[in-house]
Amino acid sequence: MFFTAWATLAALGVYFWTGVNAGRARVRHGIAAPSMDGPLAFQRCQRVQANTLEQLPLVLVPLWMCAFFLGDLWAAGGGLLWCVARIAYALGYYRDPARRELGFIGGMLACALLIGGTVWGLLLH
Repeated sequence: MFFTAWATLAALGVYFWTGVNAGRARVRHGIAAPSMDGPLAFQRCQRVQANTLEQLPLVLVPLWMCAFFLGDLWAAGGGLLWCVARIAYALGYYRDPARRELGFIGGMLACALLIGGTVWGLLLH
């Protein structure tokens, strides 16, 4: 499960990156905690971070189940696909929320593949 562990660290790195971006936006725009309101640039950073947090259970749980029941490389591939998709989601959302869709679809596809891989692995057992 070596590669799955690296994919997990990558996913956490993506989440950390979005959190840093949200914090920097908070400082840049002078938004004191706990306020969640401010300029659109701040709101975009905040939404990307919150949405990435919301997605973590949907990727991390099937990531490890897929690794256990199907295989390390299959799971790690799905995890890395999720990371690339979430980065695309964030970069698109930061520019224009309408440009987030490709990254969102890619992330959901990665989660679906990991869940499907887990089911396939369970059926093989």
